[in-house]
Amino acid sequence: MYAVVISGGKQFRVSEGEEIEVEKLDLEVGAKVELKSILKVDGEAVSTESGVVNAEVLAHGRGKKITVYKYKAKKNIRKKQGHRQPFTRIKILSI
Repeated sequence: MYAVVISGGKQFRVSEGEEIEVEKLDLEVGAKVELKSILKVDGEAVSTESGVVNAEVLAHGRGKKITVYKYKAKKNIRKKQGHRQPFTRIKILSI
């Protein structure tokens, strides 16, 4: 059995016991969270009714660093900038 949930404007395919990283949530570690489910698949049965998926916050962190270059031709303008996207790691408890 699996479900498709929405968090932070993105969709994730999840099943019970799975750990995923979503956009940062303003919750404490150990807090419970309910994610909106848009699809539920149980064997051959497919349900598109909206429901909830229960999850628990495990940790917060920051992703791998990416480098952003900005450049304007013929103007001698160059800018180098780094970015690390914050995330929240959650564990799916029940669907």
